[in-house]
Amino acid sequence: MSLLVLGTASHVGKSTVVAALCRVLVNRGIRVAPFKSQNMSLNSYVTRDGAEIGIAQAMQAFAARIEPDADMNPVLLKPKGEKISQVVVLGRPWKDLPVSEYYQETSHLLAIAVSSARRLIARHGHIVAEGAGGAAELNLYIRDIANIRIERELGLPVILVADIERGGVFAQVYGTLSLLPDDIRPQVMGIIINKFRGDPALFTDGVRIIEDLCGVPVLGVLPVLSLPLPSEDSLSLGDKKPGNHPVKIAVIRLARISNFTDFEQLERYAAVSYVLPGSDLSSFDCIIIPGSKNTVDDLLELRSSGTAGAIIQARNRGIVVIGICGGYQMLGQEVVDTGVESCRGSYEGLGLLQVTTHFSRYEKITTQVSRTARPLGPILSRIGTVQGYEIHMGETERSGDDEAFIGEGAVSPDGMVIGTYLHGLFENASAVHALISYLMEKKGLPFEPEPWDDTRDVYDDLAREFERYVRLDPILALFNEEMPPGRFLPGQGQ
Repeated sequence: MSLLVLGTASHVGKSTVVAALCRVLVNRGIRVAPFKSQNMSLNSYVTRDGAEIGIAQAMQAFAARIEPDADMNPVLLKPKGEKISQVVVLGRPWKDLPVSEYYQETSHLLAIAVSSARRLIARHGHIVAEGAGGAAELNLYIRDIANIRIERELGLPVILVADIERGGVFAQVYGTLSLLPDDIRPQVMGIIINKFRGDPALFTDGVRIIEDLCGVPVLGVLPVLSLPLPSEDSLSLGDKKPGNHPVKIAVIRLARISNFTDFEQLERYAAVSYVLPGSDLSSFDCIIIPGSKNTVDDLLELRSSGTAGAIIQARNRGIVVIGICGGYQMLGQEVVDTGVESCRGSYEGLGLLQVTTHFSRYEKITTQVSRTARPLGPILSRIGTVQGYEIHMGETERSGDDEAFIGEGAVSPDGMVIGTYLHGLFENASAVHALISYLMEKKGLPFEPEPWDDTRDVYDDLAREFERYVRLDPILALFNEEMPPGRFLPGQGQ
């Protein structure tokens, strides 16, 4: 038997619960794979065979101790703005669609998703599936391939996750269960209350009230967990607060920011602020322009907000400026678009690197890579060889500056402006230490790196916390008992 984790809303912790379940189950010898039929996120991951999936499903695959693959997230939506998203199907870009046209494709995409789920079950034995957003979106039921329609196809038992931190947890749970379709409601075999602050035992009366009100057991009350798990999507940016560190780094919070998980390891050593265009940049020691799903439109916003000028002024003051992927493209002299990325035209870049980017074909590079930094300047010379991945459209040509990495990127003559397509650069200890040590030296401060334990498995930590607060017997029974094929029946596995 497999399982579907639904939520009362977005950002309630479904992805974390799925990851925890994957590790709990695999630690008990139960083979599982994660699955999310449709994900909307600009934080993505490239598999070994070059497929692009949501980063949450990659994280869940690692929790299950298996390699991520495209079937785990067969439909990935990457918003580009103006109600248009790039639709990635089975890891490859399919087409850009406005919302109205996308809805016409849902039955076709549902069939693809169901096939993916069945392939995963055939290969791994079970899936732990994740819904998207809130499960009880009444106006979406007819086209909801991430929750209602996929559940009708697969007939899985359901765990409902609610977020007590945002308040109104009783209304969340009761309202969602009440509004679920009559054929879906009986599938809910348990509830998990997530993000409780304080001792979960203090919510004992709340558990009893929910169970009496809803007639569904509460399997556990999870506290707010402080584990270094990657953020799934831009909703997580609102949770980020800069730490108390002497080095201050600004990451420009582009309207279409992608893969901001690139910078989460820097938060261990620096006060990293995700700042909106138009914000004051005068107090920062380093400015990073991250990836973007729409380089042209975000570049135009940098100019109209005055941020482009502020970055140029910071560069003239000797501040380190780094561009990753779309940010690298913006640092160049010009971006030329034939209508692939945005409107046809030629757009002036920030001019901090002697490169030009052309968007001439609807093709995306998605590949895992290993790169060696050129020993140029005070930062790249300390990095060495690193691993990461590329996800980008467009081709960038250098016209003067040296490569930042062998075969890729660009760096200014003094090494203070660096552009690269390498996502995951700062998930490498050498890159983090190179940047932070230089910035600390500029301040006359010593840099003492924390031990970088690549052997520590954060998913085992997550599983231990999950096991501490969640009753596992009803869940394990679903996977240990021989269930008849077809629809889950209330009472099975309980």
